[in-house]
Amino acid sequence: MESPIDELVNVLPIHYTNSHAPNIQIHQFPLFTRPLQIPPSAVLSGKRISARIKSNVHRLEIHIPADSRPEVWNTDRTKELGVARAEDDHEKNQDTKEKEGEEPRLSEIRLRSEEIFQRGVHMLGVVRAGKLHLHPITQTHQFRPNLTYLDVLSRKNKRFRGGGSDSESDDGPPLDPDDPIQILAIKKERKTGEVREVQVSARKVDDRGAQSQGGLSAVRREILHIMRTEEDEDWEDLQFCDETSTESEEAFEGVFSQSGEILLCKTNMTAFLKEIHGL
Repeated sequence: MESPIDELVNVLPIHYTNSHAPNIQIHQFPLFTRPLQIPPSAVLSGKRISARIKSNVHRLEIHIPADSRPEVWNTDRTKELGVARAEDDHEKNQDTKEKEGEEPRLSEIRLRSEEIFQRGVHMLGVVRAGKLHLHPITQTHQFRPNLTYLDVLSRKNKRFRGGGSDSESDDGPPLDPDDPIQILAIKKERKTGEVREVQVSARKVDDRGAQSQGGLSAVRREILHIMRTEEDEDWEDLQFCDETSTESEEAFEGVFSQSGEILLCKTNMTAFLKEIHGL
């Protein structure tokens, strides 16, 4: 019995362009099962999706108006969560522009991006009129809801339950490894009616000591530096355009190459195979 032979069905000429470089990105929404759209109740209110970016740290946010229908939205709860989000924004130096005298409310869902490392070169490919058009992709981002304001609300609730004092799990931000003086304190055991003495000592830890302990200080220093760099950078507002807008249609047309120049490959097969990792 003869084995089936693969049949060549079609040959597509490849057209390459980088007209939008470096602005073509892949945006993934792992938790979404529907298109990125405004809820009908928000559309009737004239609300729109907005976006902003911190270009130096490659951080993006998409703000989607919330579905404010009474059957799916608790208006009273939005006030409490809105205050927590405003406090969280203030702590991270990213205060939003609120109207004067307006009470903070949680009126939108924020999707925060995490950049995904790309192995090799990713390409956007579109087939049109029997031609395969390729455009390089510079970045890949995954978007998930940003819920850091819940941490602020949790801290406030713990202080309230503890009678105004911080709980043991609410010790504030970690010590700055750049500070040569580290405070070593014995935590108080909170028992009703009992007061215990707290002994505090200070010691100076040099870089050698930090490295001898597994380099944790250097890791923490790098993490804190990244966090500070991001918080210090200001947000830049972006205009969000859905697939039905004129701007999106014009950008889509720019993906297709209009040049008839023939590209010649200057890499031989041996060099090409050597560039493939794992072979």
